Amino acid sequence: MTVAIQDRVSAWEGEYLSARATRSYPAERRIEETDSPLRTPFQRDRDRIVHSKAFRRLKHKTQVFIAPEGDHYRTRLTHTLEACGIARTVARALALNEDLTEAIGLGHDLGHPPFGHIGEDSLDTALRERGGAGFRHNEHSLRVVDALERDGQGLNLTRQVRDGILNHTGPGKPETLEGRIVKLVDRVAYINHDIDDALRAGVLRAEDLPAAEIALLGPTGSTRIDTLVRDIVERSEEAGDIVQSEEVGGAMLRLRKFMFDRVYLGEAALREQERVRRTMRALFDHYMEHPEEVPESEPGVRDDQRVTDYLAGMTDRFAIARFSRLAVPEATRF
Repeated sequence: MTVAIQDRVSAWEGEYLSARATRSYPAERRIEETDSPLRTPFQRDRDRIVHSKAFRRLKHKTQVFIAPEGDHYRTRLTHTLEACGIARTVARALALNEDLTEAIGLGHDLGHPPFGHIGEDSLDTALRERGGAGFRHNEHSLRVVDALERDGQGLNLTRQVRDGILNHTGPGKPETLEGRIVKLVDRVAYINHDIDDALRAGVLRAEDLPAAEIALLGPTGSTRIDTLVRDIVERSEEAGDIVQSEEVGGAMLRLRKFMFDRVYLGEAALREQERVRRTMRALFDHYMEHPEEVPESEPGVRDDQRVTDYLAGMTDRFAIARFSRLAVPEATRF
């Protein structure tokens, strides 16, 4: 049956996928495995990611607003699902490999620490001050799937999925077009849903949004995403790569800068920033002084890596609970 599904999928991909699409076979894994009789290698990667502990923890990790009281604010998990859905739409429209795109999209933020980008920056600073190489969530996402999941065995994902996870942000360029979709669509998703959350939180008003960019991209999140996706598909078909037009792509980048100025690094975020930094630094320093309190992550690694693995894996509420245990005195019983 394994050969039958491989032959059937390979024949279908040869007829219906673009010549530039990544083929599902053969699987390229660090440890060779027998192929599934029912799922392609990229489908197996997708399932391993979805069933991982790190994926489940994303539901309690900050996207922008820390521990919001409302039920409808995005979390790192809902961001992942929204980005993944948009990425699959682009992949299908361009006749690229949807299973590969989906697996990369679902795994791209597995290594994100608690408290969003402020938490990431705080952990990066703490490591650098101790002479370490710093912290980048994309690199840690790869570490999660390679070395931390399955009690240190890792998920043994395919090379193309690992590459897409590592290079979904930063200067690196994913080797596959599917990975490049996720890298671009990640921004499409978070810019637009973060605007929605900022409006809901009262951090922004509709009239605060930059008029020219909104007029071009659309007045609502759904219309802006549709405009951006259409532009990506049309320009990418022409270019043979994953690209945007100068007009629409430029408007998106200006909208992104606006969000950094007004929301990500705005007044409300700065009020939270010091508390997050204090929390992350206190946890980091405590566990560096008491490494025996840190669960084993990977045999033989240095204490700073063990502490980083522990802190990056925390949800917001778990980190807050740990900090409270350290910082708040307990009542004395007589």
